[in-house]
Amino acid sequence: MLFPTLTFGIFFLVVFALAWALRGSNEWRKIVLLVASWVFYGWWDTRFVALLIASGILNWSAARLIVSAEGRPKLRKVWLGVGIAINLTILGFFKYYGFFMEQVDHLLHNMGWERDLAIMQVVLPVGISFFTFQGMSYVIDIYRRKTERATLLDMVLLMSFFPHLVAGPIVRASHLIPQFRKVPELTRSMAAMGLSLIVWGLFKKSIIASELATGLVDNVFFDPTAHGSIDLIAAVYGYAVQIYCDFSAYSDMAIGLAALLGYRFPHNFNQPYRAVSLQDFWRRWHISLSSWLRDYLYVSLGGSRHGLTRLCIALMTTMLLGGLWHGASWNFVIWGALHGSVLAIERLWREFRPKGWKPLPNVLGIVITLHIVLLGWIFFRAASFDSALAFLAGIFTAGGGAATLLTPALLAMILVGMSFHYAPPYAIQRVAMRVRAMPAVLVGLGVGLLILIVDAMRPEGVAPFIYYQF
Repeated sequence: MLFPTLTFGIFFLVVFALAWALRGSNEWRKIVLLVASWVFYGWWDTRFVALLIASGILNWSAARLIVSAEGRPKLRKVWLGVGIAINLTILGFFKYYGFFMEQVDHLLHNMGWERDLAIMQVVLPVGISFFTFQGMSYVIDIYRRKTERATLLDMVLLMSFFPHLVAGPIVRASHLIPQFRKVPELTRSMAAMGLSLIVWGLFKKSIIASELATGLVDNVFFDPTAHGSIDLIAAVYGYAVQIYCDFSAYSDMAIGLAALLGYRFPHNFNQPYRAVSLQDFWRRWHISLSSWLRDYLYVSLGGSRHGLTRLCIALMTTMLLGGLWHGASWNFVIWGALHGSVLAIERLWREFRPKGWKPLPNVLGIVITLHIVLLGWIFFRAASFDSALAFLAGIFTAGGGAATLLTPALLAMILVGMSFHYAPPYAIQRVAMRVRAMPAVLVGLGVGLLILIVDAMRPEGVAPFIYYQF
């Protein structure tokens, strides 16, 4: 079930009505939201609803065992290890089993040991990376005494809650569980912000991201050798806009839907293509993941507490694993290695920059950072390592070739998508404040009209969000 569809619209209206009808009983309200979340997830494949439930129960049990071992540090650490191992086993089997077995098969073949390995075709559950990371963060926070133990209902709802279930943001227990414990309220401010974000997300996903995908990006990346350098370069910029508009649209809609149900989600994007350094980029892009990697991986690896060498190793390891989090592919490893290397170089430069040398001007920092990110997107989007190399080779081919796919309309969409990053900060919040002051009837008519306009302008069909595959 995809957000920008009539089916989801009807589903959400029913859930919205039931949730607020049951506000007198918070427990029954949460039960309705939980069942609705299972229906939402089961719409894709009912078999994996059981996995979602089991994951929530196992994480709740691991946290309970950690709490019960208070005063026995070694036993607490054992139960922490068990909790982390459970999550990594679930994630590893479904996401990396096939990739691992393929690498073993290639290795045996190269060594001359021909073997027919029994490689199962494992279906990847939608959103498994997101809900396993949520489960792990809860167990680790319980161990670190940074959050209180949740009830079983709250824990399973935390991991199943449909607005953020399949593509984030990664909402931590310490942020959402306290909200579940209280009867929520829907203020005019929350409603105005929620509706504004939903419409804004629909526009970015259904028009900008979808048009760029179908008209330019998908065709060029499918066969880079069939296109000239102008189309290749346009496709890189186009994909940068597409993935931003696609992923930030999901986050905006998730935050908006949660707000209409009375819950607050954290902000997940902050104009990332205006970043002046790669470190700044990761403070703006997929903030819930970057902060997760920082707090639970980078810090655990020593962070900046054990000297510059350990810091660089921690940065590189964190980004390599962050790349693998996105999928079982060497391209994601290369993408992570690129980001990790540049982050380490930036830190070394800040440490050893000659005295008297001023930092780069912001404009130059933005240009350099953007094109490092664009280089990474080529490997991120390409179907294989060879395809990524062919793409890069085509960009630098002499002569370049004429543009066959880049139209004035697509170029305008790229420029518009990039301009979002240089608009006044918090522009959508300012729009929401104006919406808040409008009469409810006028708001309803306006939102309905905007949705109809977006629906009329979008291409046929609705492609899944890019981050559904992660």
